[in-house]
Order: sequence, then C-alpha cells, then structure tokens
Amino acid sequence: MSERRTWADRKSEIMSRPGAGAAYEAAKIRFELGEAVRLRREQLGLTQVELAERTGLKQPAVARFEAGGTMPTIPMLERLAEALEMRLSVEFQPLREAG
Repeated sequence: MSERRTWADRKSEIMSRPGAGAAYEAAKIRFELGEAVRLRREQLGLTQVELAERTGLKQPAVARFEAGGTMPTIPMLERLAEALEMRLSVEFQPLREAG
C-alpha cells in the first residue's frame, strides 16, 4: 500500500517540475484578471451580455475570460477597460526573491 501524502507535499512535487512555476504564474494572472473584470462588471450592474456588447465580444468569451480560461491580448484588455469605465495600467515588477 502506498503512503498517503499531504497536499503541501504533492504541490511541492508538482511545482518542482520544469515549467510548472511559469504555468502557475500564467494561470494566476488569468484568474486575477478575470476576477477583476467580473468584480468591476458587477459594480457597474452589468450582465455578461451587456459587457460583451460593449466590447464587441460574445457572452461565452466574457464568461471564459472571467473564469480565467483565456490569456487576453493588450487590445482586448484596452477594450475591456474602456467598457468598464477604467484606465488600463500595465507594469513590470521585479521578481520576488527565491525563498
């Protein structure tokens, strides 16, 4: 019988694989962008359909974006920012020191 492992052990093993850190960071960015768009859309009282109309997208594309399922282009982010009555700000930040 195999030994049971904790999630922390399993996560550590997965993250030690080549490319895992970059894939994790990309997924995190997609999730955070999607969440920010959803929260702002809800603040404005817009439906996904209404946001889609404002941006020239289809509702399923808005839903995928909000769920973190797509990595947007800068032009798409600009369209979303305008539709959400916001200014897009893109910046570079130093990498965190390895722990």
